[in-house]
Amino acid sequence: MLLGASLVGVLLFSKLVLKLPWTQVGFSLLFLYLGSGGWRFIRVFIKTIRRDIFGGLVLLKVKAKVRQCLQERRTVPILFASTVRRHPDKTALIFEGTDTHWTFRQLDEYSSSVANFLQARGLASGDVAAIFMENRNEFVGLWLGMAKLGVEAALINTNLRRDALLHCLTTSRARALVFGSEMASAICEVHASLDPSLSLFCSGSWEPGAVPPSTEHLDPLLKDAPKHLPSCPDKGFTDKLFYIYTSGTTGLPKAAIVVHSRYYRMAALVYYGFRMRPNDIVYDCLPLYHSAGNIVGIGQCLLHGMTVVIRKKFSASRFWDDCIKYNCTIVQYIGELCRYLLNQPPREAENQHQVRMALGNGLRQSIWTNFSSRFHIPQVGACGFNSRILSFVYPIRLVRVNEDTMELIRGPDGVCIPCQPGEPGQLVGRIIQKDPLRRFDGYLNQGANNKKIAKDVFKKGDQAYLTGDVLVMDELGYLYFRDRTGDTFRWKGENVSTTEVEGTLSRLLDMADVAVYGVEVPGTEGRAGMAAVASPTGNCDLERFAQVLEKELPLYARPIFLRLLPELHKTDAQKGRYVPLDQEAYSRIQAGEEKL
Repeated sequence: MLLGASLVGVLLFSKLVLKLPWTQVGFSLLFLYLGSGGWRFIRVFIKTIRRDIFGGLVLLKVKAKVRQCLQERRTVPILFASTVRRHPDKTALIFEGTDTHWTFRQLDEYSSSVANFLQARGLASGDVAAIFMENRNEFVGLWLGMAKLGVEAALINTNLRRDALLHCLTTSRARALVFGSEMASAICEVHASLDPSLSLFCSGSWEPGAVPPSTEHLDPLLKDAPKHLPSCPDKGFTDKLFYIYTSGTTGLPKAAIVVHSRYYRMAALVYYGFRMRPNDIVYDCLPLYHSAGNIVGIGQCLLHGMTVVIRKKFSASRFWDDCIKYNCTIVQYIGELCRYLLNQPPREAENQHQVRMALGNGLRQSIWTNFSSRFHIPQVGACGFNSRILSFVYPIRLVRVNEDTMELIRGPDGVCIPCQPGEPGQLVGRIIQKDPLRRFDGYLNQGANNKKIAKDVFKKGDQAYLTGDVLVMDELGYLYFRDRTGDTFRWKGENVSTTEVEGTLSRLLDMADVAVYGVEVPGTEGRAGMAAVASPTGNCDLERFAQVLEKELPLYARPIFLRLLPELHKTDAQKGRYVPLDQEAYSRIQAGEEKL
């Protein structure tokens, strides 16, 4: 602003007072601009203009396609049907666990069987059915079949147990629950508290004695169901597709709504933005109950005809062997995944793959560089960028926050203050409900929606979505993760709710005061959980406490460090119990030698 005013002043002074010719005025302005640091803008302009124009064109292309789908009411199942017609016999999904290959026709028939079966059981458009199983081809076929019927799928995190699991099942108002046989014990733990009207179906190896009473074996029932498409519901492109559960600041997971248009928008932005190809093969080892694995990964199969290799769980030792075996050209990652791969000893397989792109949610600069050079992957997708010269085109921005309270910092006009390069800030997205790229679909819980929306962010009278993520932008506009704000922190690729963990620990420790927070550990991504417990005597049966935590909290939410106040410091050393955190253990952690 000050530089602009100075340039205008020089222009008026040179022309009106000194009466210089326009040529000399132009040179004067140029020298002043460069001398005042304007050369940085020229450098940024040269380095980013092609990227920004390409990104802008991708946004326009996807917006046009979304608008077309809205006009034609083309839901995800309808879009998938066109994919099936293009290449019915091409491999759609490969499950690494059993080497099971499904063609697009087989996926279509399986999902139609699901739709017909649920319809015969009385489910209809607008009803909800929950899915609670580990990654495999059937997971995709189940929610896709539900979508064909107009039934909304509640995708339950397989790490959840007891109170958190019961909360997700009850708040979703699901009429049916399909769970994998591997999750039977978790369902048995909450069975007594489930709604008696909830229909239970088990998929996978059938052991009647290991599942709750009245559970039916789904697999043979689907074989007898018709494989043709049932009568299509009157669903639109903005209607609900499924729910994804995220960490809740109230202590329990909250359901984020994914509508058909959001699914298409996210998958299409990735496809066109990263110049993917229909013959690419994607390696997807991320959980399918989250958006990265299910939308960014599986979406390329359903909407763009790619083959996707599904792995039950990430394995650092098998990662490159799988990529070679299935000729994968694109891999998905989260920050922790790349670090695990870098920590593996060098082996021949990491140089024999055909992977040309790694796609994920952002890496630290050092990991990005090391990962790309060691594994010979020319393209690594970070968590994005925002144009420094065409910022008005893009719907996101980093804004200043109070680092202690995470409250938005506003200027004298009441509008949020944009961050400068190198300055950490919260990522916000402008909400315009009529714009298919800027609409906000929110959560099932209205209270959760209110906490995620702020007013007067980009300008007076507008609304913006608060992501809760703190990022830093470099001089060229590339964004890098710094931390998670509010009452959550990130560990093992999952968002951990401090309120949820505090409530669980307090209950297990006879209502003791507990404070849970994330702490930085050198050489690790995210923050490790630390629980500070008010225990004047310092007496606690740590062996039993660790055993109970295994049943009450998912692995990523269990505190790594346990601090018994006022004098005792403890740590979890992956021995299944809590042991004293002495100077030697502390030094190993700081040096990155202790695996957490």
